[in-house]
Amino acid sequence: MADAEPMLVPAPGGEKRACPALEEEVDHSTKRPRPLDEDGEGEGLGSGEAFAEMMKHGLTELDVGILKFVSEHQGFSGILKERYSDFVVHEINKEGKTVRLDDLSVPEEEAPVEQPESQVFTEEQKQQLEQLQLFKNKEGNVSIEVADDTKEKRTLVHKAVKTLYPGLETKTEEREGKKFIVAYHAAGQKALAAPRKHSWPKSRGAFCHFVLYKENRDTMEAINVLSKFLRMRPNVFSYMGTKDKRAITVQEIAVLKITAERLSHLNKCLNNFKLGNFCYKKHPLKLGELQGNHFTVVIRNITGTEEQVQQAMSSLRETGFINYYGMQRFGTTAVPTHQVGKAILQDNWKEVIDLILKPRPGAEKGYLVKCREEWAQSQDPEAALKKLPVKRCVEGQLLRGLSMYGKKNIITAFAMIPRNNRLMYIHSYQSFMWNTMVSRRIEAFGLKAVEGDLVLRGGTAFVLSAAEAETHSIQDVVMPLPGFDVIYPTHHVGKGYREMLSADNLDIDNMRHRVRDYSLAGAYRRILIKPSDVSWSVINYEDPRVSLVHTDVEKLEDQPPPVFNKEGKYRALRMEFSLPPSTYATMAIREVLKMDTSIKNQTQLNTTWLN
Repeated sequence: MADAEPMLVPAPGGEKRACPALEEEVDHSTKRPRPLDEDGEGEGLGSGEAFAEMMKHGLTELDVGILKFVSEHQGFSGILKERYSDFVVHEINKEGKTVRLDDLSVPEEEAPVEQPESQVFTEEQKQQLEQLQLFKNKEGNVSIEVADDTKEKRTLVHKAVKTLYPGLETKTEEREGKKFIVAYHAAGQKALAAPRKHSWPKSRGAFCHFVLYKENRDTMEAINVLSKFLRMRPNVFSYMGTKDKRAITVQEIAVLKITAERLSHLNKCLNNFKLGNFCYKKHPLKLGELQGNHFTVVIRNITGTEEQVQQAMSSLRETGFINYYGMQRFGTTAVPTHQVGKAILQDNWKEVIDLILKPRPGAEKGYLVKCREEWAQSQDPEAALKKLPVKRCVEGQLLRGLSMYGKKNIITAFAMIPRNNRLMYIHSYQSFMWNTMVSRRIEAFGLKAVEGDLVLRGGTAFVLSAAEAETHSIQDVVMPLPGFDVIYPTHHVGKGYREMLSADNLDIDNMRHRVRDYSLAGAYRRILIKPSDVSWSVINYEDPRVSLVHTDVEKLEDQPPPVFNKEGKYRALRMEFSLPPSTYATMAIREVLKMDTSIKNQTQLNTTWLN
């Protein structure tokens, strides 16, 4: 299972999104000006009122089985992710080391003796190339006359452009008897074409590992941006886990046969990214290799007293929290992803199409509303597709599939959606089942191991006897995600799995699907998680726009840490903790606050505070 991301909880404001995806995050205020999307769009819904209206139809924790707490302290309110800089994630690698960006230098073995830029280009040409690279002259080009025309001179100019200005391509033209090197932006498919092969030292590891610092970008978006500028396909990159969008995150990435020098030049032209800590290794990274993530979280505008905060954080450190799947697992719109997953497992493909494409309550982008209306009226995929300026969203991919294969081949059409996105739907249904059954388990038996519970021994699940239950704690107990390769608890809560699946017209004894991708093997997940490295402090601050976390980039740039005003009128809880992979930081925060962490609830809180 890939590393689960912490959930998004936005304040109302402008929303930047293409089409709503399965676990899509919503954007609003940022620390830096941001360029347009690749599809040419800027901000989306545009108003806090519109977003708040959409969230009226969103999910709450009760809707997805998140019902119980383990601690007895009195909860208090606070606002999560008012700014994306309030949520900072550092990956913990397989050696147990926290990944940090603290070095931007290129390894000495390839530090260039000469700087072609200073020798080849004039200051005016440098400025022109930089403008072209930053898309400020996207449709144009830069022509560099080769006065001393030799093949060696032309080769030097070609190489200097591509090395120092990733994303630009070059060609040689002859005009009125003179030779020019023309630099242009390698956009679209040309940007993804394989670059010319260069010699790679045999003594050097084939993979350049680096630390990626990103702000308000998810991992796949970051990989796509890097791929475009390097003129590589995204599959040359590898990583250990996906990270949240609405956050500042730091993680390790590996890329095949791209030099640290080329990567370091991207720091000149990319906003909201920073690359560093370069080294060469013989192996790529694999999903799931990490030991976990370290979180630094700021909860603003808290109402809790010092005593309440102390009790809450002490309970988190000593007891932990219920290992629920967080809200982003289930989508942010009026149609929950687990409902789509249930329809897939039922082999009810008409319902799958209807759930994804039908009109839904709440505010959406205008073109998406028109697309849904067209589909509802005409059931014509081509007509509905014409309403979408952005075809890469789930709706666009599905409509394109229906247009290509027809409504009688829905399974094939549905496969036009990327596999990971399709599987998210059925995994969402499993998560809904797990959350619901764990809430029942806590309600029935509390925080102790009992006869009939399951524990893992060497990766295999065993049922506890009454005597064995006396020697185990709730920390040892696991609950299954339904599938054909798991066993279930033997007490009455375990029997609830069969009842719940039967109510959804699913057979617990036959979890294989006629489409192999949608067959569920199942898995086991611990009921309780206890964070490590837990620390906290209460901060007073005056300006709600000021960051309260000292980031890796700010440290690299020798910027001073944030100064807190002890007389400030606002109070925030700043907490740090580490979690294993596939656990949700927002569920830990929920246990502290004892409040609903859904976007719907947090939007209402934020709107009330801002008003």
